[in-house]
Amino acid sequence: MMRAIVGLGVAATLLAATPCYASGLTQLKAFLAVTQSARGTFSQTAIARSGRRPQQSTGVFALQRPGKFRWSYETPYKHLLVSDGETLWSYDPDLNQVAIKALGKALGATPAALLAGRDLEKSFDLVDAGNADGVDYVLATPKGDDTRFEKIKLGLVANQPVSMEIHDNFAQITRLTFTRFEANPPMPAGLFHFVAPKGADTLKD
Repeated sequence: MMRAIVGLGVAATLLAATPCYASGLTQLKAFLAVTQSARGTFSQTAIARSGRRPQQSTGVFALQRPGKFRWSYETPYKHLLVSDGETLWSYDPDLNQVAIKALGKALGATPAALLAGRDLEKSFDLVDAGNADGVDYVLATPKGDDTRFEKIKLGLVANQPVSMEIHDNFAQITRLTFTRFEANPPMPAGLFHFVAPKGADTLKD
């Protein structure tokens, strides 16, 4: 689930061009104002405080605001997260197991909420976090204690997210790079719905 909600949980993204001097927060607001859907590819690196070798993965994503997303890890292991805006399915094909929960319990102040959610300022304190190498950053700190994340740093260029760095409460850092995405593409019917494979174990929360 961690891998998933970090995705994205996760969470991914874009928009029309903006002047290079626009702050990260200005770009984020512009992105949310005009982007209703997006799709693309990502790479992810998870770094544990223990010094264990970083875990790397890649995959594809699609999202449609508010609350709909499909986050699919392809390598090195397959894992799928799907939300229709009300329900979140997390499918592990190796275990042939599906976890199901209400999206309201699963989204909230998570990385996915930054990309597919709405009313971000109700869930996060958002501030500009400077510029480095042409990327403008926004620091999102979850409000309240009901979260597994300490902070999320979102990088934007030309009004579109290009990276995300998630610091969780277990001192793990997860870095996402959006390697390709397309803004406001048509979305196939049924893309944000999941039907469990025959014989799969189903866990409901």
